[in-house]
Amino acid sequence: MSLTRRDFARTSAITGAGIALAGSVGALASAPNALAATDGSENAGTESAHGGHHGVGYGPLVPDPDGILALPAGFAYKIITYSGRTTLESGEFTPSHHDGTAAFEGPRGTTLLVNNHELAGARAQWPHPVPLTEGLVYDPAAAGGCTVVEVRRGGESAEWVGIAGTATNCAGGSTPWGTWLTCEETEDKAGKNGFTKDHGYVFEVDPEDRHANRDPKPVKALGRYAHEAVVVDPRRGHLYLTEDAAGPNGLLYRWTPPQGFRHGRGRLRTLADDAGVLQAFRCFDSGGTFVDDLSRATRIGTVYGVDWADVPDRDARTVSVRKQFTDGQITRARKLEGMWWGDGGAYIVSSYARAESPVQHDGQVWFYDPSRRTLTLKVLLGVNPDPSKDGAFDGPDNITVSPYGGLVIAEDGEGVQHLFGATESGRTYPIARNELNIGTADAPEYGEFTGVTFSPDGRTLFANIQTPGIMLAITGPWKRHKR
Repeated sequence: MSLTRRDFARTSAITGAGIALAGSVGALASAPNALAATDGSENAGTESAHGGHHGVGYGPLVPDPDGILALPAGFAYKIITYSGRTTLESGEFTPSHHDGTAAFEGPRGTTLLVNNHELAGARAQWPHPVPLTEGLVYDPAAAGGCTVVEVRRGGESAEWVGIAGTATNCAGGSTPWGTWLTCEETEDKAGKNGFTKDHGYVFEVDPEDRHANRDPKPVKALGRYAHEAVVVDPRRGHLYLTEDAAGPNGLLYRWTPPQGFRHGRGRLRTLADDAGVLQAFRCFDSGGTFVDDLSRATRIGTVYGVDWADVPDRDARTVSVRKQFTDGQITRARKLEGMWWGDGGAYIVSSYARAESPVQHDGQVWFYDPSRRTLTLKVLLGVNPDPSKDGAFDGPDNITVSPYGGLVIAEDGEGVQHLFGATESGRTYPIARNELNIGTADAPEYGEFTGVTFSPDGRTLFANIQTPGIMLAITGPWKRHKR
């Protein structure tokens, strides 16, 4: 049953006018240069560098003499893979452009990480593409894919190909049954870039069973568009998917499985191409007014009701999926990026909004509650006035729910790049800073952070520096952040 605008307005009236205020929903606050205060006041609030809250986080970041990663005192990192330096079991170099990652408990105390490699366009342009391992190739003309990294108790690691011949593998998501869904952030069809097959799909990769990954098959039921991330509702079986696209801005999707379908390892690839129902979201405020773009929300704690509209042609044979709707049918958002399932719902990132959006911002994190069918703004970052200076956070991308409370967010902004945390009550704090300058001394440049995920035991935070492609394991005196 859909939640109508009238239903949501009636529910809002019952719960009181405070439904859109931060204080009524326990919202996470924003990073520096926030557009909204956390106390529900009408005035926008700002915080000092790194959140400006005493007793939160792990202290200032200490410069790294090796020029890789600045961390708080007491923390350390180890390089797990490094594109062009470390090698796979086959002897070939680790592919470049690390992106979305998830960690799984492996056999004999190991940790298995599935690591996307966001390699777009023609394969020939990349010096370190994902190797075309026999039996694991979807399209031999494409450079992207996933590798599986096994980290052993003694610190040794091994790496092999999980899937090859896919394109622009950006984010994705883990499943409750222990597999990884890798997402192609592209709409390129066969013939473009020399591709032999259409791209823009989701593929399932099993980190434990190498045989299960043979003969890759896209899960076409989930649609063909510029996929970013995906999460699975373990109770209801829905899959939620983000789209990172512009002209027009992308959409949030929900896939409902067909009647009688049961999730499990490898079962998604058995689905018919048109199985289930793929829908795009449509938001409205407590007064029943349709919301055309998520950037309209300028206050922490804003709550929208959500309806869903059926996608006419999920394979986008002639028209991109997001262009199949008129502007009044669905809600759009710029750079819908990472997602993570936690606290009974999905945390969803809109990385930033610029001229293509009604209101500018430097990042949002939303929480979708499937039981209430509401979307609540948890984090809102104001436009960073000087990204070259350390202090402010901008451009959230990959995200994970921390076992120590709150969120850990990978920054994909301009200038300085961080991993940063946000506590449940809204305090923000730095965890790491990328110090690997891939530019020049006069014009420094730092690659984005990606693939942020904790090990199953919560002791290690894994994260990637996308360019040139480095996977890092961060350890230290983690502590609970209640507020």
